[in-house]
Amino acid sequence: MATTRIWDKDNEHVLAFKRSVAGNQSCLPLVKYMLSSLIGLATYPKNIMKTNYTLIGDVREKLKELPDKSIQMCVTSPPYFNLRDYDNQKNQLGLEKTPEEFVENLVEVFAEVHRVLRDDGTLWLNLGDSYAMSSMRGKNSKFTSIDQSHSGITNVKRSLNGLPPKSLMGIPWKVAIALQQWGWILRQDIIWAKKNCMPESVKDRFTKSHEYIFLFSKQPKYFFNQVLEESVSEIKKRTRKKGEGQDSKIGTKGSAGNSGKRNKRSVWNMRTASYKEAHFAVFPPELAETCIKAGSNEKDIVLDCFMGSGTTAMVAQDLFRKWIGVELNPEYEKLIRKRTSQQVLF
Repeated sequence: MATTRIWDKDNEHVLAFKRSVAGNQSCLPLVKYMLSSLIGLATYPKNIMKTNYTLIGDVREKLKELPDKSIQMCVTSPPYFNLRDYDNQKNQLGLEKTPEEFVENLVEVFAEVHRVLRDDGTLWLNLGDSYAMSSMRGKNSKFTSIDQSHSGITNVKRSLNGLPPKSLMGIPWKVAIALQQWGWILRQDIIWAKKNCMPESVKDRFTKSHEYIFLFSKQPKYFFNQVLEESVSEIKKRTRKKGEGQDSKIGTKGSAGNSGKRNKRSVWNMRTASYKEAHFAVFPPELAETCIKAGSNEKDIVLDCFMGSGTTAMVAQDLFRKWIGVELNPEYEKLIRKRTSQQVLF
């Protein structure tokens, strides 16, 4: 199969075209579309949903613009409770007065995600935790918050719903259980073990080096591509031959060379990532890639309802998926455009 990708500037849409070398179908319609796209005349047919763009605004309102059962999967990382201020944006989540209010708002958001997902769709939700009696503020003047790796923290005491001081609030599990009670099927909890976690100054507990990823589905039977990783025996063989310090490679079911592979485990050892123009830690591309490979096929639509700097969009596009994002801060739209428009012709 030969694959050609073109960038449709008018609609900000990457189209993946596959043409069988042995096929008998005429390529004339495709050529006409490509030419019209290049000169800016291409438009979306009425029965084709617009993709590869970002909705800017309150996620609770913007998701209502998407049709029912139109998305294959959602992979996202909401603002962490009491940890980030999105440059004083109105209606932002994460700065609620209580954890309960934060959880209620996320349940409202993901009720809309449930609506727009196909019946066999999945939700991959990354959430970090917070401590009571600490309102975190970062040192960055533009984004007055800490990033997801908890760097640059200064503590401001704040009582949160009567919890004892220094209590870990258990936000990820509060959200997961609330979504389960709402009607989602909580299929799995996954540990993201950060290889390069930020050091902490605390001396009365261990340095936190993990976050949760929850896999939810709408139905007991849902779409899932098995993802493989090297078995322990293969890792040992490779280590003896090449030395330590090399990462396992991701494979998918049906790919060549599956000998020595096993079903991927639920602890993912992955490095945190950064993007120099984002001023905060971004969703690791490797993490997004694993979720997207497992939850979708080529040409499927991937949603990130808290898009941030656009890592999900960039990875989805690399994997020949379509994407839709929602982002509150209009400044981030420039980052998303830049990270996705760099992939023009392949």
